Amino acid sequence: MPHVDIKCFPRELNDEEKTALAADIAAAITRHLGSKDGAISVALNQVQQDEWKSQVWDTEIAPQLETLIKKPGYSM
Repeated sequence: MPHVDIKCFPRELNDEEKTALAADIAAAITRHLGSKDGAISVALNQVQQDEWKSQVWDTEIAPQLETLIKKPGYSM
């Protein structure tokens, strides 16, 4: 039951673009983990740039930096 929670700066995506993003992510999960499409969920949470450090970096990225399979190319 993979769940992907995407956090990003605000983007103007219409429903079609959001659906395409979720489909691409689900396809990658299906290909690499063998999950069935119906078992995959994807969330898109847009975070204001001035709130990124407190809401994402400090709470999710920095504490797990050593175990991330893709590390960011920036630091805070």
